[in-house]
Amino acid sequence: MEAPRAKICGVTRLGDAQLAAELGAWAVGMVFFPRSRRRCTLAEAETIGAALRRRVELAGVFVNATLDEIASVSERVGLTLVQLHGDEGPAFCAEVARRTGARTIKAVSVRGAFSVHELERFHTDYHLLDGHAPGQHGGTGEPFDWSLAALRRATVPLIIGGGLDAANVGEAIAATRPFAVDVASGVEAEPGVKDPQRLRAFLDAAQAAVPA
Repeated sequence: MEAPRAKICGVTRLGDAQLAAELGAWAVGMVFFPRSRRRCTLAEAETIGAALRRRVELAGVFVNATLDEIASVSERVGLTLVQLHGDEGPAFCAEVARRTGARTIKAVSVRGAFSVHELERFHTDYHLLDGHAPGQHGGTGEPFDWSLAALRRATVPLIIGGGLDAANVGEAIAATRPFAVDVASGVEAEPGVKDPQRLRAFLDAAQAAVPA
């Protein structure tokens, strides 16, 4: 099995997105949740989309947004991935895919085995297991118990996030055998601003990892 792909999330600046693409990232994620410390402005997201279209996957992260809002942002930015990180249900996720034409990622913050089983209801293009912190939707910097990923019965490609960095991503990959890994805080200088050295180290470690 080849090394998993890497999604660099919480990108708010064109320069960071370009560096991630140059270093081999599969996707760059832009957060459109108003309360996020990593919220990307629509203007900057449009700039990133125009510069990197067809070079990397362009992911938009939404938390309980309306269908119209998601469709509008997707069209303006040229999103190829829509990540739903709130209380969205299976029917809503399916409608997002229909309206936007983008592939969908359903994310859950893992609090126990029941969180993993909850994903079984979602027939999205990808599942994302993320760390949990009270009152937060992603970007927690907290890993979850990777052994819980083994409880998943779905064949939907799996993305692992939550507290990953260059030091532990290899272990996470060995434990979960994911399609991709997702990182935000683990490659930052501060929320929304990437650290080039940490970004390079993370991508090198992810690309060098061999799943067990």
